[in-house]
Amino acid sequence: MSEHQIIRGCIEGDVRSQRKLFELYAGKMLMLCLRYATDRMEAEDILQTGFVKVYRHISQFKFEGSFEGWVRRVMVNTALKHCQKKRIRFDELQPELLPAQGVDPYVYSHLGETDVLHLIRRLPEGYRIVFNLHVIEGYSHEEIASMLGIKDSTSRSQLVKARRLLQQSITSMHKTTMAI
Repeated sequence: MSEHQIIRGCIEGDVRSQRKLFELYAGKMLMLCLRYATDRMEAEDILQTGFVKVYRHISQFKFEGSFEGWVRRVMVNTALKHCQKKRIRFDELQPELLPAQGVDPYVYSHLGETDVLHLIRRLPEGYRIVFNLHVIEGYSHEEIASMLGIKDSTSRSQLVKARRLLQQSITSMHKTTMAI
């Protein structure tokens, strides 16, 4: 069954097509949801809500551009709505807690995908959301500001602080690994 046939089947309400669509994209979209959620259960809730929205609004897909991109956008918006219900906090860390120096490139080359995901999930919520939207999803600071109802300067500062915190976490992780 081609992607086009699956989409057409979903538009017609065919349960087999809906199941096939879920099987096709659930893994990738769960990884996206995990970046916004605080734990796996929360990510799975976001994923389910997102797929309900995909099925409900699939007739709005115009068969222009990437369908996966369309699904991704639905999932990102669902994750943001979920986070906004919890009242996103844009924390301020004290400058002395943030490292100014760079991290040895050797350290980055030894990080696995699971390590990076874990470090991102440990970021304060505002930092994590801005980091995901800008670095991973590719939104501009102006778009992020509009999506989150903040100033673009807040988006920029949250990103800088998120990157510094990630550097600090990576450095700490590396030091712990080297000590073992």
